[in-house]
Amino acid sequence: MKKLLTGTALAAITLGGQAFAAAHENVSACLITKTDTNPFFVKMREGAQAKADELGIELKTFAGRIDGDTETQIAAIETCITDGASGILITASDTAAIVPSVEKAKEAGLLVIALDTPLNPIDAAHATFATDNFLAGELIGRWAAAKMGDAAADARIAMLDLAISQPTVGVLRDQGFLTGFGIDIGDPNKWGDETDERIVGHDVTAGNEEGGRTAMENLLVQNPDINVVYTINEPAAAGAYQALQQMGSGGDVIITSVDGGCPGVQNIADGVIGATSQQYPLRMASLGIEAIAAYAKDGTVPEPTEGKDFYDTGVALVTNEPVEGVESISVEEGLELCWG
Repeated sequence: MKKLLTGTALAAITLGGQAFAAAHENVSACLITKTDTNPFFVKMREGAQAKADELGIELKTFAGRIDGDTETQIAAIETCITDGASGILITASDTAAIVPSVEKAKEAGLLVIALDTPLNPIDAAHATFATDNFLAGELIGRWAAAKMGDAAADARIAMLDLAISQPTVGVLRDQGFLTGFGIDIGDPNKWGDETDERIVGHDVTAGNEEGGRTAMENLLVQNPDINVVYTINEPAAAGAYQALQQMGSGGDVIITSVDGGCPGVQNIADGVIGATSQQYPLRMASLGIEAIAAYAKDGTVPEPTEGKDFYDTGVALVTNEPVEGVESISVEEGLELCWG
């Protein structure tokens, strides 16, 4: 039976038994994303396709209709199993509900790699290639606190999350931000249980501009003096900025985010966002295709980064206003590395 072993990043072992390639002359892979419209997943698909073309692997891509469409993702897994794919790369909309289907794929002999979003439990997939999302949040939290200086003690913080709290990247980024800002997070596996009075509240955005605008409006009703905003991603940040502008306070509020897409990095240059944590979806997907190729060849399974339970594909803080003690890159550097 194939099993995941720990060790150095992207190291692999050859498992006993007949080589996988002997049973599967033609290698194919599936990429299943949350949606096919979010620029993050568009770039992920581009990275997977480019690497598949390079290695001569047939790639089939699937996506949910909206973020949260688990049924379509489950149907896609069934299709991949029926088609005899060698492996699946998936960004799960529901990290727990998808697990029975993932287990079925593994039992059928497919390598399953979670991209960006760890499954619940994380070892339900053979491996996870992802940003350290807690660190991504922590970086922008530390930056915001340092930017405010002594005034951070009296901050009024709006938390614009993705969806209702559940074990996923949304919680990791949220809790990372609060930790970086110096706030006791309580249970790190959920948001909303914090007791720090600096937090005005949490609201959900669905990760899009309209949701960000509405969530910001809702929180401004609770406290019109909000001066720090955490956002799950840059579209939500753009919406939050619009709501703040309508209130006449956009230029006085620190907005932070996560993603590092080209529009988001440009929004730093334009003064919409103060800082963002940049992640690298193309790298995630291309490494995933390489892993499927290696698995199809001789049954090797990728290992996590040393000291972590996933393979860390990297993160960098992007800002035009660097602060002491928080490593960052400039907007110019971020634009060279951005996507979307």
